[in-house]
Amino acid sequence: MSSSIVVNDTMIKAFQRDGAVLIRGLFKSQVELLRIGIEKNMQKPGPFASENFKEGHCGRFFDDYCNWPRFKEFKQAIFNSPAPRVAAQLMQSQNVQVFHDHILVKEPGTSLATPWHQDSPYYFVEGEQTISFWSPMDHVTDATLRFVAGSHKWQKPVLPIRWTTEESYFPDQDTYMPIPDPDAEDMPILEWEMQPGDAVAFNYRTLHGARANNSSQRRRAFSIRYVGDDARYIERPGRTSPPYPGHGMQTGQKLREDWFPYVYKQTT
Repeated sequence: MSSSIVVNDTMIKAFQRDGAVLIRGLFKSQVELLRIGIEKNMQKPGPFASENFKEGHCGRFFDDYCNWPRFKEFKQAIFNSPAPRVAAQLMQSQNVQVFHDHILVKEPGTSLATPWHQDSPYYFVEGEQTISFWSPMDHVTDATLRFVAGSHKWQKPVLPIRWTTEESYFPDQDTYMPIPDPDAEDMPILEWEMQPGDAVAFNYRTLHGARANNSSQRRRAFSIRYVGDDARYIERPGRTSPPYPGHGMQTGQKLREDWFPYVYKQTT
């Protein structure tokens, strides 16, 4: 299965340079399975599920994460798809661990956009070798994920906010730069029309967002977050997202293997 996805030097260089690269067909063989998993997840949300309701907006924007232990469909894609090997190649890491899964569903006519943000400030993990795969389970054009090329190399992180209230996620706002307006500021934006099972791979520090779903069809997306060899636990000034209560890790430690298992180990 994994041999059908070829990662070449051009793709690796693009990921390292821009912080995001398109991988056609990465989850093509898991699309039907993941659609089933997403429906199960929406019927039985986990403790971190959110409806992302904001006054003045219409439609439904549902998201939930950290559910792969509950749904075999997610576990299958995380462990047995080509994604772990591709992650290792793009990150240039010998080993790959799971961080968490995430589903995001924008029903037809959902007017709330996904705000521009970096994932890294919300997480309790830091490192150069981090990667997310975002894969739509439906054909997407305007509702696709968008990225600011090179933003993973910015010296200061972007302010993390709560999506529906726009409040700062953590107390010390001076630690962060204000959220930019990439369209107004003419920043280099990457975006692709995508088919079900295509995936965008991006660094946790890459600034990204998505428009509202003004189309007549659903936009279901499945996302997997992995970490590589240099990723380490870091203390944040408040509750992280995901929080993983009771993890017991200390700053500088690798993520504990029983909670964040290895999905790929390079053989010599």
